[in-house]
Amino acid sequence: MSVVTPFPSGQGGQVGFDRDEFMTILDLYGRMVAAGHWRDYAIRMDKDVAVFACFRRHAENPEIRIEKRPALRQRQGAYAVITEHGQVLKRGHDLKPVLAPLERRLMRLVRD
Repeated sequence: MSVVTPFPSGQGGQVGFDRDEFMTILDLYGRMVAAGHWRDYAIRMDKDVAVFACFRRHAENPEIRIEKRPALRQRQGAYAVITEHGQVLKRGHDLKPVLAPLERRLMRLVRD
């Protein structure tokens, strides 16, 4: 019949967003798309970081990166929102408060 080859995994595996985190991020992303601000996204998962990058246009650098680094959870917090210039907007232990600056930006976009 057919042979099933197991997916290779490294020593520590890879970091990823769990379902609740991913749904929170996609909810924000969908609202920003509806407001006409973001148009594309990319996801990267490595052994030490998971990144959700949001783009205005697909040919640019990402406007915002939402990063999860579990190695920093005991120090600064595992989550960070980083601008396209590398400036950290917010860092913390919980995802929703870290996304608060983007929520405020969305309110401003809708009001204008």
